Amino acid sequence: MEKILEVKNISKKYQNKEGELLALENINFRIQKGEFVSIIGPSGCGKSTLLSIIAGLEEKTTGEVYIEGEKVEGITDKVGYMLQTDCLLEWRSILSNTMFGLEIKGKKEDKIYVENLLKKYNLYDFKDKYPSELSGGMRQRAALIRTLAIKPKILLLDEAFSALDYQTRIMVTNDIYQILRKEGITALIVTHDISEAISMSDRVLVLSQRPGTIKDIHKIDFDIENRTPINVREEPKFSKYFNTLWKELKVDE
Repeated sequence: MEKILEVKNISKKYQNKEGELLALENINFRIQKGEFVSIIGPSGCGKSTLLSIIAGLEEKTTGEVYIEGEKVEGITDKVGYMLQTDCLLEWRSILSNTMFGLEIKGKKEDKIYVENLLKKYNLYDFKDKYPSELSGGMRQRAALIRTLAIKPKILLLDEAFSALDYQTRIMVTNDIYQILRKEGITALIVTHDISEAISMSDRVLVLSQRPGTIKDIHKIDFDIENRTPINVREEPKFSKYFNTLWKELKVDE
């Protein structure tokens, strides 16, 4: 498989009243094109900080990030970022929201591409509606289409489903997983939910307590056709993976 993301020797230090705080230390990993990778770990271990560094939103102290072999310096069009909330603008229609990133980049000519995404993922009939008129799941789908509109090479998701209730969350992860697979998007996911990490991922990276280091990397392999985040939860392997990751996190705590 083709390597798309490489994180090399990333460390991050902060200054606080007590002096220097080491948040991340010597983080190294690679992600292949089309792969889904999750990052889990104790609270405060630097998961979201690592995602922000990869996105170019936060400076690293040491190390490098490469996407498609090119060193990343600052914000890049190759990365899409989904946060804990959908961040849709309530005064703009769904079509207008999904066009927002393209407007900022001066690429309004890609409107047809966005409209086709809305049609493909059953939101075109709601293009003139406003976010308050949509369900939580539909809002997340609209937020994803807004992100896909800029045609990123890799999508970063930082607790992107945590604001949803449990049932909606499972349905939305299933929905978004299938959309990303169809579009061939590589995904790096930060989550506190072990089940979510297992159900969506090809591999799970486990970070240690602060300073965050890579404690282990687990390959997730379900030998079933048409894998989805819902149907893997019924597999015997699912509980085994869960118990392994749970014990690893509990030991670290």
